Amino acid sequence: MVAIAGCSGGDTTPSAVPTGTRLPGPQASADTARLRDALLPVPKGMHVAYGPELGAFGSLKATQLGLEAMRQAKLQRPECAGAAQLDAAKPDVAQAPAAVISFAADRGSITQAVVSLPSAAFPAPLPQQCASYTAEVEGTKVAYRTRTLAMPARGDQSRAYLTTAAGGKKNAQIGSVMIRRGTLVMSMLVVGQRVKPQGLFELARLADQNLAQVTH
Repeated sequence: MVAIAGCSGGDTTPSAVPTGTRLPGPQASADTARLRDALLPVPKGMHVAYGPELGAFGSLKATQLGLEAMRQAKLQRPECAGAAQLDAAKPDVAQAPAAVISFAADRGSITQAVVSLPSAAFPAPLPQQCASYTAEVEGTKVAYRTRTLAMPARGDQSRAYLTTAAGGKKNAQIGSVMIRRGTLVMSMLVVGQRVKPQGLFELARLADQNLAQVTH
């Protein structure tokens, strides 16, 4: 799992360009409304920095920015670039209806995506070799260290990680949460100088609460 350009409840956010691609087919409006309803409301003390953007997951601006950031980075272990995350390079994932939003504050940022997959699927756990590696990002060597968090179980499947990125003049922590309910998968990144697991778990609880409401 790599977070190169920040995105969530803790630090950097993608450009605030609320553009999206229309979803094909008669279910577009129903899917769009359901996915939008699954997104978190604006957390206290934060503001909307980007979105909500709606459309096919692979076409969303946030997805494209993330893929471009990974392409630009030179990873010690290239296989770790998208580990434990939804793979937007897969056609069924890229074409899946999705909604994304990002919130920001001085202390960091939160980026959340909800994707409606064609079948129940969940990213594999982070491979052991991806728990610690280095990458060159915009000419700076960054060391990533990730540990799995003991988050209370959410939805049908859930997982949480905390990554420390150290390099250059800035150090950051990235909290990552994935929750699946049925064929909906919620992905959230919280980026900041310090990300507290309990705060991450509370965001996960609220996100899962919204997922439960739209999947009933």
